[in-house]
Amino acid sequence: MNKLKDKVAVITGGTTGIGFATAQAFINAEAKVWITGRTAEKLEKAAAEINSPNLKTVTSDTSKLEEISILEKVIAESGDKIDVLFLNAGIGTFKGIEQMTEEDFDGQFNTNVKGHFFTLQKLIPHLADGASVIITSSTAATAANAGTSVYAATKGALNKIAQVAANELAERNIRVNVVSPGSTATPGLTSVISEEIKQHFASVTALKRLGEPSEIAQTVLFLASDAASFITGTEIIADGGYLNYATK
Repeated sequence: MNKLKDKVAVITGGTTGIGFATAQAFINAEAKVWITGRTAEKLEKAAAEINSPNLKTVTSDTSKLEEISILEKVIAESGDKIDVLFLNAGIGTFKGIEQMTEEDFDGQFNTNVKGHFFTLQKLIPHLADGASVIITSSTAATAANAGTSVYAATKGALNKIAQVAANELAERNIRVNVVSPGSTATPGLTSVISEEIKQHFASVTALKRLGEPSEIAQTVLFLASDAASFITGTEIIADGGYLNYATK
């Protein structure tokens, strides 16, 4: 029996990469899926590729509170109770501390932390009892690579927010967990790195390759499912052995 059939999933940042792959995976599992994106054009492209009547789209920029309110209003008006909330939208700017600007700092914290925090806050009343909330973090929160100071700080903040939310929402049997991918072959990553850097990222994992968005999506599906019914307040690292290999 497919226990995700007809479940309602909301995915922020669902037009490309991990968010898109996860939307496709939930659709394949016969769930009803809402995805958000910053532009109607990107949402239309994603919807055309997935091509399912079970997919709905909302133009909503996670970094802007007024647009999070748009998402909340759409969900409220739909009458749907959310079974799975995947807070996935995120950006990264990689520079040394001396080069980082206030704009770089604010942009990352507004999207990666403030956006997820207030999306969760506004959608808590619309979560079904027993729902699953999953947040995309990163191995950057644990590692300490040069050029990642602000990005890593945003992901570390998400990890702590998830732990606290897991305690606060446990009364309603709502589980809150984190998935932390390592380097993953998303369009956002592969479009900005050279082949040499790509090979380097692969070389520092035990499996000697980048992850695929579909592999992270399957981790999210696990956390959303009844198979993970006793897992909350936890971070699952899906990094091909990067953190373990890098510390040898």
